Amino acid sequence: MRSAMTAEALIERFIDSIWAEDGLANKTLDAYRNDLIGFGRSGFFGDGRSIRVDQSQLMQHLSRQLRAGQKVSTLRRQISALRRFCSWLRREGLLDSDPLVALLPPKQSLRLPNVLSESEVRQLMTSPDVDTALGLRDRAMLEVLYATGLRVSELAGMQLNNVNFRQGLIRVTGKGGKDRLVPLGDDAHDWLQQWCTGTRQLWAKAGQPNEVFISQRGHGLTRQAIWYRIRSYAKALGLSDRLSPHKLRHSFATHMLDHGADLRVVQLLLGHADLSTTQIYTHVASARLKSLHQNHHPRG
Repeated sequence: MRSAMTAEALIERFIDSIWAEDGLANKTLDAYRNDLIGFGRSGFFGDGRSIRVDQSQLMQHLSRQLRAGQKVSTLRRQISALRRFCSWLRREGLLDSDPLVALLPPKQSLRLPNVLSESEVRQLMTSPDVDTALGLRDRAMLEVLYATGLRVSELAGMQLNNVNFRQGLIRVTGKGGKDRLVPLGDDAHDWLQQWCTGTRQLWAKAGQPNEVFISQRGHGLTRQAIWYRIRSYAKALGLSDRLSPHKLRHSFATHMLDHGADLRVVQLLLGHADLSTTQIYTHVASARLKSLHQNHHPRG
């Protein structure tokens, strides 16, 4: 490497290469570019006459960032960018060996999802005034979300022709366009059927729409609109600061495990491709059990 400009030119070639190979999102490419330019300006690519990554210098750099409060997830991304860059440099014949082969990235801290208690869920479910059309629709939305563990985006995309009331199942299209069958359960089935056979028919315009949950104007609700409605009920209960679009999904999974569901069953219901993604909820369930033991056992 003969100059800083040469280093930046190589980084741009690398970014073009991984875009062509992996089709990464622009935000990811921009993050990698910024990380690598930052490393280059800090002297990680040698003295200008050759390409060199000094591992001890890198470790000192990472330690300084950790002490300064940098997020572990950011440091892991930076190391990932540097690893891929070094691998690409080797393929291009610009590095003789991988200087990061023995480097272990800092461990990502385990962030447990917050969940609502079962009593809080019951409060939320019964918040809508079901004597009104809006309340009936919102009750059906809440019941379906909690009964199935759907993402809010999946609820917004629910189609009428994917609901089987006779069998009590819905076909859900999740991430990556993958379909899965999810049971509704009795309560969600009944509320959803009331909505679909009642007010929804009055709101739907001729020939459209096919979405299950629609507005008074007959248009399918967006993810943002659904979340706004849920948050309004949570705010009235004083739960809004503890509620996120994923909170009912987290609560669904945790409560299923609390009541003895098999982890692989929960994985299938949530549409997780990897069981390790679902295992986070076992930590939540364990934490809840420990808390209950400490609060209620005489020697807790």
